[in-house]
Amino acid sequence: MKTFDSVVIGGGPAGITACMYILRSGASLAWVEKMAPGGQVLMTNWIENYPGFPDGIHGYELVDRMAKHLEVFSFQKYTEEVQGIQPGDKSHQILVGEQWIVAKTVVLCSGAEHKTLGLPGEDLLTGRGVSYCGLCDGQFFKDQVVACIGGGNTALEDALYLSGIVNKVYLIHRRDTFRGDKVFQDKVLAQKNIEVLFDTVPREIVGQEQVEGLKVENVKTGAGSVLEVQGVFIFVGITPQTSFVPEQVELDANGFVVTDTEMRTRVPGIFAAGDIRSKRCWQISTAVGDGAAAGHSAQLYVQEMSDD
Repeated sequence: MKTFDSVVIGGGPAGITACMYILRSGASLAWVEKMAPGGQVLMTNWIENYPGFPDGIHGYELVDRMAKHLEVFSFQKYTEEVQGIQPGDKSHQILVGEQWIVAKTVVLCSGAEHKTLGLPGEDLLTGRGVSYCGLCDGQFFKDQVVACIGGGNTALEDALYLSGIVNKVYLIHRRDTFRGDKVFQDKVLAQKNIEVLFDTVPREIVGQEQVEGLKVENVKTGAGSVLEVQGVFIFVGITPQTSFVPEQVELDANGFVVTDTEMRTRVPGIFAAGDIRSKRCWQISTAVGDGAAAGHSAQLYVQEMSDD
């Protein structure tokens, strides 16, 4: 089995940054990424809230620039999927495809995926009016009309955020009460440009090149209508990519990896960074910060092992 100082799993901003910090320390590295580097950033057409790019930048261009940092270093790249991890006292075994490799440290950066509704038009119009992040994309809809779908804290908070940017927000929830915290419920119900549609479900996102409307249906009366909106924000949760994470690593109630501020899990030598980590803000900038901290912690851990 091949042995490395560190293995980084995931090729988004957190994974790229972790790799960079580890490689700059002179440690040997295996980088596991089954897709092209970039993660979910590749699905983001235009990014306006990443420091250093006040005029915005395409998602693919940003991750291309990040990945260029690694071109001067030598490391092993694996494109198979990680099947599992067996933690050990001084090293960990990682099953990549059908091959086992060994590393003193493992950095989990496999990210998370936004849950989708599977509505007609959703895939077609994602990035063209359909979004899963109000903070990321809200400015694209300044002075327009949008719909938000969901009833938890994320839906309520993002509806409030968007209400300060757009002319009107339709907040659509399939039940007759919200699931989010009362403090957010009260603020939403008091906001004049948020119209709440309880007992309502979305049926279809309308449009060809851009979102033009949203078909909805009242679940109690069966009455249908079309909301004239230019944007549809879907907030029904995100799913962390943790199927391969060993049971010794602590997860929170939603399945995200629990770490301390230095990105350490409760298993010595295993770290986590980016959207896979238990936190409240999932942004490119926070993923990069996590990756830097995780990479630094991993290389310190390798140094401490060498000093023993």
